[in-house]
Amino acid sequence: LGRSGNALKTPDVLAFQAAHAQARDAVHTPLDVQAMLGQAGALGVSCLCVGSRAPDRATYLRRPDLGRRLSAESLSVLHKGAWDVVFVAADGLSSVATQHSAVALFAAMRARLAGWRIAPLVIATQARVALGDDIAQAMGAAMVVVMLGERPGLSVADSLGVYLTYAPFVGCPDSARTCVSNIHPPGLPVPVAADQLCWPLRAA
Repeated sequence: LGRSGNALKTPDVLAFQAAHAQARDAVHTPLDVQAMLGQAGALGVSCLCVGSRAPDRATYLRRPDLGRRLSAESLSVLHKGAWDVVFVAADGLSSVATQHSAVALFAAMRARLAGWRIAPLVIATQARVALGDDIAQAMGAAMVVVMLGERPGLSVADSLGVYLTYAPFVGCPDSARTCVSNIHPPGLPVPVAADQLCWPLRAA
């Protein structure tokens, strides 16, 4: 029997449990920074690695404010330059999304922004969107693009969101950002997302 009384059908119950497990894994699985450095190295992309003030995942999930500011150690890694834009690959709430799509998106953007002064790719852990403001301010970048794993739902657990901020500063409101979201293989493909992101970057 598909169901007994008013109960959900067994396949629906199992599908919900599987989707819920994937979402939990996406939130709790740590970003594999070494693997990302390998991806970037294969494409000839130089990287900097930083972390927020949240010392671990449990603290990050309970204290969003700590995920918005750089740790003291990370500030010493970043140096000012005359950058037009800095791209940040941040774990956010789905390290799986960042692992799958962030380096590829950065490479696609770099190819589309010929002549731009693009800072080294910054890989950030325990990061919220606003961490990009801290990074851009420390590096003297005119714009920041934060590529961040979005909060997983029951339909997709590996969706990447991209947040563009012009003239970023610590304390910048979220209303000042432009977002391109739902970047994952069955959703918005990386090349299409790169094309969509180029317009607001150039307009800014």
